[in-house]
Amino acid sequence: MSRVAKKPVDLPQGVTATVTADSVTLKGAKGSLSVALAEGLSVAQDKQTLTVQMGSLAMRPAGGAVRAHLANMVIGVTKGFERKLELVGVGYRASLQGKALNLTLGFSHPVAYPVPEGITIETPSQTEILIKGMDCQKVGQVAAEIRSYRPPEPYKGKGVRYAGEKIELKEAKKK
Repeated sequence: MSRVAKKPVDLPQGVTATVTADSVTLKGAKGSLSVALAEGLSVAQDKQTLTVQMGSLAMRPAGGAVRAHLANMVIGVTKGFERKLELVGVGYRASLQGKALNLTLGFSHPVAYPVPEGITIETPSQTEILIKGMDCQKVGQVAAEIRSYRPPEPYKGKGVRYAGEKIELKEAKKK
């Protein structure tokens, strides 16, 4: 059984925590994030460490999840999270216009993706998309939504893929 919840979360210099009965809020250089606590869980603060306390053994999985969220929030308010996408295919392009990401992905129409609050998107080149933000879950969700418009296909590898993602190509049908 996992013992993730028992490990304390260290707060680096410049990060402050506000612990209430039902939530924890962390403030840092990039902003503030908060997480709600389930019933039966509490968080204790001792100087620059946070520890999750569980009411019963049945709350251990939820305690591990809250501890992981707190650790991700500490990274988010100090450094932030980043996800990079690559566009592979002839004519596949991305450009940022105002609060929308315009994608040309081989459809008969361009795809406009509205950029959500708390996320910044950059396009260093026409075939690269850089997604940045404080919230790990939100950054990953935005990357997954953009990738879902045209996931990599298994024969030529065309589509939107994560940077460094390996696509195992299938062999074409023989005559």
